[in-house]
Amino acid sequence: MGDNEFRVFGQREMAMEMDTCVISLGGSIIVPKEIDTVFLKRFREIILEVKETRFVIICGGGNVCRDYQTVAREVTPATQADLDWIGIQATRLNAELVRSMFGTMAHAKVIHDPSEPIDTDKWIIIGAGFRPGSSTDLRAVQLAERFGAAQVINMSNIDHVYSADPKKDPDAKKLPRLSWADFRKLVGDEWDPGLNTPFDPIASRAAEAIGLTVVIIGNDIQNLERLLKGETFRGTTIA
Repeated sequence: MGDNEFRVFGQREMAMEMDTCVISLGGSIIVPKEIDTVFLKRFREIILEVKETRFVIICGGGNVCRDYQTVAREVTPATQADLDWIGIQATRLNAELVRSMFGTMAHAKVIHDPSEPIDTDKWIIIGAGFRPGSSTDLRAVQLAERFGAAQVINMSNIDHVYSADPKKDPDAKKLPRLSWADFRKLVGDEWDPGLNTPFDPIASRAAEAIGLTVVIIGNDIQNLERLLKGETFRGTTIA
């Protein structure tokens, strides 16, 4: 699968007797500046409190990724593929940390290729980046389709989709719900390593193609808890 390509799977995972919750967990909340131990402990507790649900958690690269990419750009004219590979390795480091948090309750291997065989009876599966050309959001979309999940929960340092960049436009408004067509007008169609948008443009195209819902909820761990309990939450639903 080359740059800026996406693939949706023709077959879903056979073992689907259990509901699946897919979370795209941004690296920026795993490691804002330093590893956020308080957040990770509470995240672990909330996941373990939910019964009879399979969790597929895809970890992003966040600031670890961007710090290394910045240095690469300063030292040499790094190619887009080089920058992507740096980001991919950062996601894998974060994913190994998250996998270790769940010990024997998690599948023993971090998933890179979203189509690779997953032979496990564990109810927690951790994933990371795979190939250049998109972010881990696309892997979350692909695994959501594979396991028959109806939505992806996106946690990052972005709490809503806004009508404009709130850092530049003080009149930018939070959008509680919008269509994929409207969302894609906001984020465009191009992928760039280190891109900081609510949801990757390539993943957005893939999600729209399969009718997947994505919920943007920010980094508030109590917000995640409310969403998992079916309670009112803050964020943006894209469908």
